[in-house]
Amino acid sequence: MKGSQRRKARQLAAQAIYSWQITNNAVSDIIESMEEENNVNEFDVVYFEKLVNGVFRHLDSIDIAYKPHLARAIDEVDLVEKAVLRVATYELCECREVPYKVVINEAIEVAKLFAADDSHKFVNGVLDKAVKFIRKEEFK
Repeated sequence: MKGSQRRKARQLAAQAIYSWQITNNAVSDIIESMEEENNVNEFDVVYFEKLVNGVFRHLDSIDIAYKPHLARAIDEVDLVEKAVLRVATYELCECREVPYKVVINEAIEVAKLFAADDSHKFVNGVLDKAVKFIRKEEFK
């Protein structure tokens, strides 16, 4: 699987989580819709589904993992930023085969694509702090 297909999977996962946050529709319906609207040959479908379903299943623990590193209340975090943080935090927690630097860089790129102008700096700051606790064994 090419890196660009993984990047597209992450982008779509953030969009799916954002959609779920807004609509509260069934995650399975959102996944199905995203796959129908996008060329499945252009992204890693399995990874996309893993990210979206993983965020949904582990939402509470994901939010707990990055929440202490926020400079503001979690309810005040923009929904696009929150979607990006949730996908990246899930990946940091559950996809240990992906280097943390790749996860953070990809989250920054997704934030640059979808979020407000300086959101990528916020996302980077939160993830840079959170990773030291999530993957503390890599920082010994």
